[in-house]
Amino acid sequence: MPEWNKKAVPKEIIYALNEHYFCDPLTASILARRQVTEGKDILFYLEDDKRFLHNPFLFNQMEDAVDRIIDAAEEKEKVLIFGDRDVDGVTSTTLLYEYLKDMGIDACWKVPTGDEQYGLSLKAVEDFEAEYGTLIITVDCGIRNNAEISRAAELGIDVIVLDHHEPPEEIPAPAIIIDPKTDDSGYPFSGISGCAVVYKLITALRFAKTELYKQEICLLNVRPVNDAFVVECVKTQNMAEKDRISETLIPGIVRISQTRLPEFLKGQQIFTWDAPLQKKFLAKIFGNSTEFNFLDLRPEISRIMPSVSSASLLRLAGTSKIARYKEGPSSEIDTFFNLYVTFVQQKTNDKKNALRIEHELQLVALAAIADIMPLRDENRILVKQGLASINKGHIRPGLMELLSKINMLGKKISSYDLSWNVIPILNSAGRKGEPETAINLFITKNEEERNQAADRLIFLNKERRTKTDEATAIAKAIAQNNFERFSKKLAVAYDERLDRGVTGLTAGKIASIFKTPALVIAKLGEDKVIGSIRSLSSSDGEIGYDITAFFDLLSDLTDLYGGHKFAAGFTLQKKDIETFLSRLENFSQVMELPDLMHETINIDAELPEKYITPDLLKLVDRLEPYGEANPQLVFMSKGLKILQADVMGRTERMHLKLTLGVGRTKWPAIYWGASERLKRDFDIGDKIDILYQITRNTFNGIESPQMIIVDAKKTD
Repeated sequence: MPEWNKKAVPKEIIYALNEHYFCDPLTASILARRQVTEGKDILFYLEDDKRFLHNPFLFNQMEDAVDRIIDAAEEKEKVLIFGDRDVDGVTSTTLLYEYLKDMGIDACWKVPTGDEQYGLSLKAVEDFEAEYGTLIITVDCGIRNNAEISRAAELGIDVIVLDHHEPPEEIPAPAIIIDPKTDDSGYPFSGISGCAVVYKLITALRFAKTELYKQEICLLNVRPVNDAFVVECVKTQNMAEKDRISETLIPGIVRISQTRLPEFLKGQQIFTWDAPLQKKFLAKIFGNSTEFNFLDLRPEISRIMPSVSSASLLRLAGTSKIARYKEGPSSEIDTFFNLYVTFVQQKTNDKKNALRIEHELQLVALAAIADIMPLRDENRILVKQGLASINKGHIRPGLMELLSKINMLGKKISSYDLSWNVIPILNSAGRKGEPETAINLFITKNEEERNQAADRLIFLNKERRTKTDEATAIAKAIAQNNFERFSKKLAVAYDERLDRGVTGLTAGKIASIFKTPALVIAKLGEDKVIGSIRSLSSSDGEIGYDITAFFDLLSDLTDLYGGHKFAAGFTLQKKDIETFLSRLENFSQVMELPDLMHETINIDAELPEKYITPDLLKLVDRLEPYGEANPQLVFMSKGLKILQADVMGRTERMHLKLTLGVGRTKWPAIYWGASERLKRDFDIGDKIDILYQITRNTFNGIESPQMIIVDAKKTD
């Protein structure tokens, strides 16, 4: 039986969250139990506006990438987009292709098909050069393609790498690299998907169309402090802070030439807030003979945001929503900078492309969930925006046809709906060697072709399920036979009968069966093999074996490997497979696996009967999306009476459908795979303590809440 764990939370933390961030006590206690207590983290749980997303120009090489693509448009260059075959790669390729075509660029795309290897290939580079291409942009790949990028340079082809995978020790050169995981990326969050990286580039390209692109702006503010004045300046370009200074000055003591101000302000367009007051303060410091040329930004901002028209920066600092989530008091210059950024965002808001941006965010949401990105930080807003757009009915072509064919239109779609029902279908295209089918689903303008692509994907997914079942049976037997060889710490299966397209899915199933990391290796062509590694982790994603440790065993055998903490892939020469397996055997002897056998279920809140109402769905929705690093909410309630119990299902492991008495109401509850517990552990008329999730049940267009029981025991 799993252990039930409800972490104790100090009341003062709940009170602080309630008071400072206006959380209701239940939400505050849930956030506290999930250790989301800092403003920079809480922001992404309580807000969903795109203005809270990180600035794409925080990437150190973003401006270089934007300029190179603008040059390609102006010079009528031929551009190749090279992506990956999975959902992240498909959505990345789709987004960039659509946008470059809209820019008038002669763009084409390519992804690995059939048995082609992951990542940019020498053949693709040389074929593109033969077509007189001059710019390659890799998406969701490229960070490890050193040889291919070097070859491109020899042929006079520039390369932009848009990736999110772990970089090698030696970064590809020469190339413009936008990857949040590189040490010098400059970006504050490394957990975004490849598709999100592409979206950041597109957002930067849109901003580059405005007159503010590359314009250097200096924000200046003077405030009195006792008998002195503090002069603060922030230098900004493309809405990103580049530099700042602060000078504390006593009137009549120093001349302006003795400060850092002249050098800092030289050549800058200077903005201030409340120019008459600022001039008065500066005259007191330096005298009336010193002139400052600056523009008052308050009237401009007030036209867009009338509520700030008569407020001082000091007053606005206390009411700023952005400042609320920052640690410590917010200064006037920080408030001014936040106002400026919000003003620029609204001024440059691309309203005519609003629906197009929604369609882009739907793909970004799919990629984040499919690639198991942590649903923390800005990923939460990206996925929230995509889901909100889908649920408003603004569904992009291609996705609309697919949702229609799997009967998902007309119901509220969650991140779990995408994860379980949509993403496997899209992924099946790459697994079966036809990723172009998924891309065509999204980019074709022809409705009939989209319907045909959707039908083909659904067929491929059914075929993928069959192949996965067959491969799992083979891999299980092989792993069982050699489990001792790998110290019972690794489940390893290599067999040429295995389908290369389902090695990842098979490895995941084998890891679940053996409760260890698993490697499944299949034939790739005549002289290569392809493998997938999967690891187990705790339900909250916090504990597990980091399989990137295996990369050291591969480094001298292949450059084609990569992935994430609990999922990775690689290719090898067939002749090297025994060397690799021998290394695994030795490595397994010193592996230290975390203890995942004694499962602990973390409880988010204990709810008395009076709190179990349909309004819980509002709380569940508020903390959506759920997935990696943000599992679904688990509630605990005690002493609920079983009014009715039915066994359902036709599989070996059947399920329970319960009706529970909750005060004066009756709640439907599903308990998956627990039919054998009826009459053994509890029965109709008994009271039970349960751990459960709250979900929606939609039937004939009518939506109602229901419980999904995670665990149950008879009330003591």
